[in-house]
Amino acid sequence: MNTFIKDVLSVGVSKILIIVFGLTTSIIIARVLGPEKNGVIAALLVYPSLFMSIGSLGIRQSTTYFLGKEIFTEDQIKTAITQIWLFTTVFSIAVCFFLMRYLSKSGENIWLVILALSPIPFALFNTYNSGIFLGKNQIGTFNKINWIPTIIVFVITAILVLWLSYGISGYLVALAAGPIFISLILLFKNKFINAFSFNCDWGIIKRMLSLGVVYAIALLVINLNYRIDVILLDNLSTEFETGIYSKGVSITEYLWQIPMLLSTVVFARSAVSKDDSAFSLKVAQLLRLSFLAIGLVALVLILLSEFIIVLMYGKAFIGSVMVLNTLLPGVLLLTIFKVINMDLSGKGKPWVSLKAMIPALIINIILNVVFIPKFGAVGAALASTISYSLAAILFIFFYSKETKIPISVMVKYKASDFQPIVQLLRKLKQ
Repeated sequence: MNTFIKDVLSVGVSKILIIVFGLTTSIIIARVLGPEKNGVIAALLVYPSLFMSIGSLGIRQSTTYFLGKEIFTEDQIKTAITQIWLFTTVFSIAVCFFLMRYLSKSGENIWLVILALSPIPFALFNTYNSGIFLGKNQIGTFNKINWIPTIIVFVITAILVLWLSYGISGYLVALAAGPIFISLILLFKNKFINAFSFNCDWGIIKRMLSLGVVYAIALLVINLNYRIDVILLDNLSTEFETGIYSKGVSITEYLWQIPMLLSTVVFARSAVSKDDSAFSLKVAQLLRLSFLAIGLVALVLILLSEFIIVLMYGKAFIGSVMVLNTLLPGVLLLTIFKVINMDLSGKGKPWVSLKAMIPALIINIILNVVFIPKFGAVGAALASTISYSLAAILFIFFYSKETKIPISVMVKYKASDFQPIVQLLRKLKQ
């Protein structure tokens, strides 16, 4: 448990940095550019975000699994993922360009489309290679890949948007700068440049893709459930409503950093665990703790939502208050999925999430089509909350069947649940 707490502390520092610098960047963009231009940014970034799920092909997860179980060597995996990366980069950029150019109202400006696409190859490269550090349980190195780009994006945004007034273009350049920097570090410092080779081991590539594609499909459906509201807002409503929605939902995404703090460690530990049943019981304990933590934070956000939104983004985003309050119940329930899904993914069973997420996605699309024309951003938030709630209820049922842990055992609090918090506080005090 001590090493687990150490890893959680390490990830916790990373998540705090991501939240602080990410929120500060978001505040700059909101106050300088206003709702309409924030709506344009949200529409421009939704397809690249989705294609990070498709293009990644679940390679980070399969890399973690195969390296953690010592099925392949690190050098074999490095060579395989660099070869896969070259293909997926071209594929992702080409298809994403088509979708942005012809299916989004924000795709009319070719320069902005190119800028929005530019982070894709570097972000994919970083995602692929970060799986190596998870597979080796090098949580500290994995964290740096996540928080360093956030700081770089903040600094470049402050220079180009706040100081030099380059607007949307300046922010998109900043978004590319972070992944590019980390890619260069990984390429040389960690000797990934030596992994590029024309000699393909098709056996390894096939096995990584066969598992990775399942991860990718699962991630695509999950992320589509998170992003479909922005896609439909872009087509069924106005840039203003899209901008209002983007800022309301952005706060919930930072709230999700709490379960993601745990799930990163859970995934890495699950991949190398020798006793799956015992580990799943620990995951259930982490679920109860994270649900309680997010519940308390969500309650504070509901009580102070108007003050927080106006303080951060200004009165122009007052409509985001109702978006945030409508989303919070669904976000709280989806914490269940966020935590325990990483356990099954680490065990090489990502397909289980599809049983819950596909019905939830269908409901989300139908409700968005019905609600957005009538209620705009708030309608999209209501559709998402209903969808998230359905996904959480279904998934805890399927997880219980897979792990043979009764739902009553998973959700019932015990005095021993809080022992890790006591140990964590002691660690912090030291």
